[in-house]
Amino acid sequence: MQEKKPLRDELTSSSLYSEDLAPVPTFKRTWNTWNYAALWISMSLCIPTYMLASSLIGGGMNWWQAILTIFLGNTVVLIPMILNGRAGARYGIPFPVFARASFGVKGANIPAILRAIVACGWFGIQTWIGGYALYQMLRLWIPSLATLPRIFPASFGLETGPAITFFLFWLLNMYVVYLGVESIKKLLVFKAFFLPIAALALLFWAISASNGLGPILKEPSRFATNAHFWNFFFPALTGMVGFWATLSLNIPDFTRYAQSQKAQVIGQAIGLPPSMTLFAFIGVVVTSATIILYGNAIWDPLVLAEKFESKVIITIAMIAVAVSTLATNIAANIVSPANDFAHLAPQKISFKTGGLITGIIGILIFPWKLIADPNGYIFTWLVGYSSLLGPVGGIMIADYYFIRRQRLNTKALYEHNGYYSFGNGFNNYALIALVLGILPNVPGFLTTVKLIPQDAVPAWISQLYNYAWFVGFFLSGISYWLLMRKEVPAVQAIPLQEEEIYHVSTY
Repeated sequence: MQEKKPLRDELTSSSLYSEDLAPVPTFKRTWNTWNYAALWISMSLCIPTYMLASSLIGGGMNWWQAILTIFLGNTVVLIPMILNGRAGARYGIPFPVFARASFGVKGANIPAILRAIVACGWFGIQTWIGGYALYQMLRLWIPSLATLPRIFPASFGLETGPAITFFLFWLLNMYVVYLGVESIKKLLVFKAFFLPIAALALLFWAISASNGLGPILKEPSRFATNAHFWNFFFPALTGMVGFWATLSLNIPDFTRYAQSQKAQVIGQAIGLPPSMTLFAFIGVVVTSATIILYGNAIWDPLVLAEKFESKVIITIAMIAVAVSTLATNIAANIVSPANDFAHLAPQKISFKTGGLITGIIGILIFPWKLIADPNGYIFTWLVGYSSLLGPVGGIMIADYYFIRRQRLNTKALYEHNGYYSFGNGFNNYALIALVLGILPNVPGFLTTVKLIPQDAVPAWISQLYNYAWFVGFFLSGISYWLLMRKEVPAVQAIPLQEEEIYHVSTY
């Protein structure tokens, strides 16, 4: 009897296979509950989280309205996070490979690139924040940095000094990518201890300078009517969901290393909503304090740092921001898009090359403009990309749970002519469902960015954009299920072998 070739040997000959995209064998799955909790605590403690909460205050909410909105949004996004994470934990596969089951082995490039482009935007935003922190520090010691002649056109909205430190911080990120993600571990440990201390110090300052929490928490909502509040609340809630909509898709990139389903489920549940809400509370308190102290809401902590007089305090604070931003950027915004770009040509694009592509696109999206004001941050950036990623999440969850009943053939995910080729490599039903989920949000996006006038489309259609992630998620998910129902008997007949699920005997 001929001995069966190990699964890995069969996969390596496929152009859809690479070491970066390969299933993680059981003996390499070492992440426990606290690893996932620490991952989310580390990623949540970042400047965009602070700015997220602060932008709600800047938009008119009071403290408890902002905190409730953030908690609700993160609780909602936790659901697809855990659901998609189960596939990674069971089969050891990353997000782009998991997407092959629903979109096809070639069609999976579409959701992978949609997700990668969004990650490039986040990479750019985080890099801008880290670079600007360096600028705030260096200009204290080198004042001429703030008066350098302008070298970019005014339309760029970019001063020379911040541009230099932005590029320097970008180079530092690329160097870490070159070294490999393992080099970030020490930074993550430093961040886990140092940034909470820095955040608590900022909270203590806000409470002391405002004579206690009382005056801060008494700041009223600035919405004239209930209607004004709800008009802001729903797109804000969608923005909160959109904040981690990227990770809700590519969470298999991390859960593929889980020791068990329990580890990833409990770890994410205790790590994501509580840490996001707690750090957001600090942002809310500090921003509310700036209203009392300075007469207006300063929602950018880097701008707030300009108000301090001590060079030493500002220097320490900016170093903390830069280091923590670097750690978060690599973990949240490099690992996944690098895999996504590698998925385009697994045997030609490596993780490092994918990371470089991410870095270049991150510059080209002009991140300093994305976070220039609260409305642009929430209504244009967060809500805008959630309208793309919500439909992808709906399709993947509908496919895995309602069509395939959590049954995948690992080997076929790496075959051009296997169960997931759908004839030409694309699952047309998934593409149709994706378009159906995106289309209703297009008019609202176009009116928001002022490409078409508000009265060009009926109000009820443009207002669907306020619920962009929810509309796309459910519309695409239901559409996909309806289109694929006739395929269910064939899908459930796919033969499975124990080694194709758990890879115990093949690696």
